[in-house]
Amino acid sequence: MYDQYETVIGLEVHVQLATQSKAFCRDDAGFGSDPNTHVSPVSLGYPGTLPRLNRQQVALAVRLGLALGCAINRRNAFDRKNYFYPDLPKGYQITQDRQPICIGGTLAIEVGGETKIVRIHHIHMEEDAGKLVHDTDARHSLVDLNRAGVPLLEIVTEPDLRSPEEVDVFMTAMRQLVRYLDVSDGNMEQGSMRCDCNVSVRRLGATKLGERCEIKNLNSMRYARRAIEFERRRQIDLLESGGRVSQQTLQFDPVNGTTSPLRDKEDAHDYRYFPEPDLLPVELVETFLTATRSAMPPLPWELKARFMSEGFGLSEYDAQLLTEDKNTAFFYSELCDYTPNKKSAANLVINKLLPWCTETGLEIAAFPVSPMALAAFIQLIDEGKVSAAIAYQRLLPALIARPELPAADLAQELQLIQTTDDSFLETLADEVLAAFPDKVADYRKGKKGLMGFFMGEMMRRSKGQAEPKTATALLERKLGG
Repeated sequence: MYDQYETVIGLEVHVQLATQSKAFCRDDAGFGSDPNTHVSPVSLGYPGTLPRLNRQQVALAVRLGLALGCAINRRNAFDRKNYFYPDLPKGYQITQDRQPICIGGTLAIEVGGETKIVRIHHIHMEEDAGKLVHDTDARHSLVDLNRAGVPLLEIVTEPDLRSPEEVDVFMTAMRQLVRYLDVSDGNMEQGSMRCDCNVSVRRLGATKLGERCEIKNLNSMRYARRAIEFERRRQIDLLESGGRVSQQTLQFDPVNGTTSPLRDKEDAHDYRYFPEPDLLPVELVETFLTATRSAMPPLPWELKARFMSEGFGLSEYDAQLLTEDKNTAFFYSELCDYTPNKKSAANLVINKLLPWCTETGLEIAAFPVSPMALAAFIQLIDEGKVSAAIAYQRLLPALIARPELPAADLAQELQLIQTTDDSFLETLADEVLAAFPDKVADYRKGKKGLMGFFMGEMMRRSKGQAEPKTATALLERKLGG
């Protein structure tokens, strides 16, 4: 039954901007302080107070719009959206309705090995409401207005998504993008990024959209997937039983995994939008747009394509791993400025540095060994001065413990430098072959795989200093006699 229906999903993604102050006053916009300490007469909506636009909010909105290929509205304006909640002190929200700052745009996502283009309807600036706390007092709901007035961008998509999985991938890609752009920290657990999901269903092949329900304030991708899946099945069950879907605003209960109505879904006229009389329209001049464009960092898909290009030659898998986090991508890019061995640099970051970040809980920028010093470490391996195994097992941990020392000096101190001294290696080879006459006989009878055993003994007795190619050639010559 369920496979006879198509799910249609549009998103309203709310992104809290990485500004120091709130959207229309100087209150601290930071997270985590005691309740109701980041407030002022303006954010509390006292009579006679006036808003003042945060310039950085506009710059970040334009930056995101440029990254998504939006048309930047050179003249955009604010409106009042009227509704009455305990956490909305003024009784209205300053937002953009008629003239949002960004129009159109797209975001490409990878789903099931295929690229899907999700269209953006628009992006608008607005302020956040406060926060209601219901679970700390048995008789009362509490109000924290620290978040009231914090600057937001709302990214409204077209109804292009078709599954919870696609929503997950889209939100992950959007979070990656806002972090690359330093638009937001994207921390969903702190409410810096959350989404409302507009969900409807229709028979396969139908072109008319079904009646939609909006699931509010999902701040976890796991919750979003569960909420959409439940709502999809609920609507199909309702239609199959002869009922009809009513347009509603829903909440999701993560405990029992169900959605339930908050209220009938509002339309625009229910909010009684009208132009914000206390803020002039925002006029964006060319010099401002040019400066914003010039300050744009590399985008994740640009870096991924660069790492897969001929100059780097990485696989799509490795390039994807290296670009999931901006700091990792930038660290790897800087490392490659100092070494021509891009593949070894990628392996080092993926197999050693990222696990170190996971184990320590620190960002890659805190890794104690600099990119330049790591390039010198790679060079020792490439030049055959230290074996790769010994370098990773002994030299890298020593570098992490003593990052102030050059890799070559530390390798010398630890006696890890490989030698090609014929006299030294010949003496070692003679010792190894004399110690295992039975294996020498087996080798000469055709068990050529024993070469690995002899090399292992050479490396052990030399404490890793035997240069592999020279030692192998020497053993082959002696065993062939």
